[in-house]
Amino acid sequence: MQQNLTTLSRCLARMMGAAALTLTLAGGPVAAQSLFSPAIRVNQGVITHFELEQRIRLMEVLRIPGDPQKDARRSLIEEALKMQAVEEAGIEVAPEDVQLGIDDFAARARLSTDEFLAALANEGVSAETVRDFVSKQMAWRDYVSARFLARARPTPDEIDRALGLGGGGGLQVLLSEIIIPITPQTVDQVDEVAQQIAALTSYEAFSSAAIQVSAAETRENGGRMPWIPLAQLPPALQPVILELEPGEISDPITLPNAVALFQMRGLREAAVGTPRYAAIDYAAYRMAGGRSPETLKAATELRQRVDTCDDLYGVAKGQPAEVLERISAKPAEIPQDIALELAKLDPGETSLALTRNNGQTLLFLMMCTRTRDLGGDASREDVANALTQQRLQTLAESLVEQLRADAIITEE
Repeated sequence: MQQNLTTLSRCLARMMGAAALTLTLAGGPVAAQSLFSPAIRVNQGVITHFELEQRIRLMEVLRIPGDPQKDARRSLIEEALKMQAVEEAGIEVAPEDVQLGIDDFAARARLSTDEFLAALANEGVSAETVRDFVSKQMAWRDYVSARFLARARPTPDEIDRALGLGGGGGLQVLLSEIIIPITPQTVDQVDEVAQQIAALTSYEAFSSAAIQVSAAETRENGGRMPWIPLAQLPPALQPVILELEPGEISDPITLPNAVALFQMRGLREAAVGTPRYAAIDYAAYRMAGGRSPETLKAATELRQRVDTCDDLYGVAKGQPAEVLERISAKPAEIPQDIALELAKLDPGETSLALTRNNGQTLLFLMMCTRTRDLGGDASREDVANALTQQRLQTLAESLVEQLRADAIITEE
């Protein structure tokens, strides 16, 4: 049951949004007063001690990162501000739609609705608290959509720029990554670890996991990657990344000899055009010994001696032909783990993250050149949806800050 509750925490994080879970507000513990007496007043609205205690308990049960005492107050104040705007606009959510929302929320945790509500009830969270929470989330989304959707939808030209077409800007993503090597002996163990990481709900927890288990060189930076043009990512990975919300972690992605997980940290439209590529030219030099200290030391030394892919021909001279491969291929034809590493590299740069032969061979990977092309792999619909959601979130966050600035908020 605890695994299901962990999954619920991940679902709740998606619904509430990462920002709402990490903000804090000064304030002490719930006062020892009547449960239904006011704890916080927001303009003419009231948040009772019962509502506050229920929200704190919900966050504790689902193990939402942060300080439940402070974060519950912050989220309830924001909810009150949002619902006042919703009521003024006359937006209501039908009871049957709320029920469908609860059903969907439970299904994402792989529980029936009754099991879902019972699991929370056993921990002191009432069904009415869940219903109220889901109803308010749905009402706010309807309100934001009604108010901002027309402004948030990108034009055809904006989609072109996001795709890197026509000389405009391009869509860029800010990700954190974890790459976990797999051998036949560690498949079950790696799968278990990957599922645990996928259920994390904070940037800090993901970063800590990257330092502990990731084989990618980004582990030294907590898995954090720099801004990368969407077009540089493997084509099959682009729609997966575009579906992630800030703070959300992908399901484990199977790669040759590894499992990958990604956390979305940001999405933006770049002012400078992002080219598409018809072909990627790269070199792969195989080194016996896998990720042993000796082989990694030799690879690090080799990295200091080579500046271009052509230099590797001299390194491989006298060795079997299969030790060095020089490949030019379309992005969609490149193995996904190699394509992912190449996305991080400029010409002449190298990666030591990958292995072959069940971990017994280290792949010294080097980017040679990229050949530009105006064709695109991510669908226009995927990009349009991602841009729309990004803009809706920005507009909604700005509105909440404006409502807060104009509000009278007092704590009893």
